Amino acid sequence: MSVKLIADSGSTKTEWCWMNGKEKKTFFTQGLSPYFLSSEQIEYIIEAELMPKLKKYKQPDEVFFYGTGCSNLENVKLVKKAILQIFPRAGVTVNHDLMGAARALCGDQKGIACILGTGSNSCYFNGKKIMKNSPGLGFILGDEGSGAYLGKKVIQYFMYNTFDADLMDRFRAKFNTSADEVLTAVYKKPLPNRYLASYAIFLAENRGHYMVENIIEDGFNDFFFNHIYKYRESWTMPINFVGSVAYGFKDVLKDMCDGYELQLGKVLKKPMDGLVKFHAK
Repeated sequence: MSVKLIADSGSTKTEWCWMNGKEKKTFFTQGLSPYFLSSEQIEYIIEAELMPKLKKYKQPDEVFFYGTGCSNLENVKLVKKAILQIFPRAGVTVNHDLMGAARALCGDQKGIACILGTGSNSCYFNGKKIMKNSPGLGFILGDEGSGAYLGKKVIQYFMYNTFDADLMDRFRAKFNTSADEVLTAVYKKPLPNRYLASYAIFLAENRGHYMVENIIEDGFNDFFFNHIYKYRESWTMPINFVGSVAYGFKDVLKDMCDGYELQLGKVLKKPMDGLVKFHAK
């Protein structure tokens, strides 16, 4: 039986699961996006953050890496090169995080698979392949319904003074920031998508306020309208979600699916449990 190492990498963090038969160990490192990191930087992070934790375990025979940004060949090569530097004897497969979501949510069944985390994405999965994928435009042009998208709305409501006095006070108490700090972080510092997504927690902590509920509903509506509606299969198959945002606001997703007469499928906080089942077969 081969020893397997599965990685699920988002923009913010990477979850690793080492598997040897029924024995499993989970580890975490920072996110490994080829859009923001070079092959050398990815190799360095794996070497520094993962390898010390893996020391006492058998080296993997197979590595399955699912990552944000791994939808084009150049990025796949970049990530694969880094992993092979660390595990030169392993068979390495690099897939887009959307394939990871589809396998985790649908297994080998047909369905719509959606990611709502720091970023967002969606596809129609036929049980083997991703057959349709609504274009992902990233956090500047797209990522509707994601943490970055919702966090951007929170910042806008604060900067434009749209929040009522109570929410303005809660925002200042929570984040203790200024307009200059926000603009510098968004336009001058690295990884602005993570920065924007960090403000989505404000919504989770202030549920029930009509402005907060409006931001969540509007963000999800934008996701449904621009993505889920584009799949004809959405009307006959379950709509499945994975990601911290989807899981945190699953009550809103349920209400929205009920309102649109769509079938809500699984809502998972993270794909790893589903991926472990898939690769254990």
